Amino acid sequence: MAKQNDHAETFRRLHVKGSPLVLFNAWDAGSAQAVARGGAAAIATGSWSVAGAHGYEDGEKLPLDLVVDNIARIVSAVDLPVSLDFEGGYGRPPQELGANLARVIDAGVIGINLEDQMIGEDGFYSAKEQAGRIMVCRTTADGAGHPAFFINARCDLFLKSKAEAHDEAMLDQVLERAAAYAAAGADGFFAPGLVDEGLIGKLCEKATLPVNVLIFPSSPPAPRLAELGVARISHGPGPWRRAMVALEEAARAAHAAPAG
Repeated sequence: MAKQNDHAETFRRLHVKGSPLVLFNAWDAGSAQAVARGGAAAIATGSWSVAGAHGYEDGEKLPLDLVVDNIARIVSAVDLPVSLDFEGGYGRPPQELGANLARVIDAGVIGINLEDQMIGEDGFYSAKEQAGRIMVCRTTADGAGHPAFFINARCDLFLKSKAEAHDEAMLDQVLERAAAYAAAGADGFFAPGLVDEGLIGKLCEKATLPVNVLIFPSSPPAPRLAELGVARISHGPGPWRRAMVALEEAARAAHAAPAG
C-alpha cells in the first residue's frame, strides 16, 4: 500500500498547469513497458485501446474481470504510477460503483477516469448525479486508505457534439459541471473533444481543477496546449491505432512476399 500511495502522490504532483503531464496511452503490460522505456512519467490506459486489444468494442463491452486482470498485469509490469480509464465505472448504483472501484484499487491503480456520458444510452448523467458518483469514488478510495487517489472527472459534452456547437454557452455548461465535480472530490477535469484554442484557454483559466485534453489531428500542438494552461495531455486510442496499422501493413507485406 505504501508504494501505491507514493505513486499516487507522484502522479498528483505531475499535474502542473502550463507544464502538462503527457500520457501516451497503453493497453496491456507489454505496451506499458514500451511506453515506460520511451520516457513516460506515468502510465494510463485508454478504454478503446484495451477493449480493441482484447477483441471487444469500446463502451464497457470488455468484461470487468478482464479489465481488472489487465490493469493488475500492467501495474506489475512497470514501476510507475498507473491510471485506469474506467469509463462509467461499470455500474450506475452507488454501491455497485463503489464495489467496482474497490476492485481496481486492489489491483494497484492510483487513479481513474470517470466519464459522465451514460454508457450504452444516449445522454449524460445530470451534474448532480455525476457529482454523487464522484463522491462515492472519493469515499471508497479514502476508505481504502488511498486519500491521494486521483479521480479525473471526464465531461463528454464536447466529445458528443459537433465542433460547430462548441461555443461559450457550451463552455458555461462544462464549467458548471467542473465546479460540481470539484466540490464532490474530483482531482482533475477531462474535456475530450475540445480542440478550439480560445475555449481551451478559457477552460484552463476558469476551472479550479487541472485540465486534461485529448489529442486529435486538429488539436493545437503540445507546446501551445502548455501555453494555454493545460495540465495533462492524453493520446487516447491514437497509439493503439498506429500500432495496429503498422502491424497490419507488416503482415500484408509478409503475406505478399513470395515463399521460398
